[in-house]
Amino acid sequence: MLEATERLLADGNAYADLSVDRIAKAAGISRTAFYFYFADKRELMTGLAAQMSQELFEKAIDFFSGEAGSTEELQHILGGVYDLYWQHGALVRAVVEVSTYDEEIAVFWRGLLDGFIDAVESRILRQRGTATGGAPPRAMAFTLVWMAERSLYQQLVQDEPVSRADLVAALVEIFQGSR
Repeated sequence: MLEATERLLADGNAYADLSVDRIAKAAGISRTAFYFYFADKRELMTGLAAQMSQELFEKAIDFFSGEAGSTEELQHILGGVYDLYWQHGALVRAVVEVSTYDEEIAVFWRGLLDGFIDAVESRILRQRGTATGGAPPRAMAFTLVWMAERSLYQQLVQDEPVSRADLVAALVEIFQGSR
């Protein structure tokens, strides 16, 4: 059902236009079977977003842990994050759209991003050690994560987005400066 829903979204269907019947039919199951797995479309959407978030987190784990720090390593990691956003573009567009009018989806999406903020904050704290000065680590992490999320989202919706290479290079430079 997750794959069928993402496929329907990628085919240009709006989330609001997808019925449980249509999703179930695309997945090759009955409406009753859908409700065995999910309470409603919202739960399906959050399941999809959580799955994508896990993929993104796994892609960036070496960054979060502090293992990756060179420009080349960051290019590889952030390029992979870019590619996952692009791969799941229809889902990202749907989640962001739905989060503007569905408070439960909005809270869920912000919660997913909070996990990334926590991980970036931990990296910043490890890098700074006992040094003082600079922006507060939580504020820096919040800004970096939301900046990256909005930049990657805009790549999906712009008629003429920035090239992948240029956006990844900009993200690398900004993240390297966050120490």
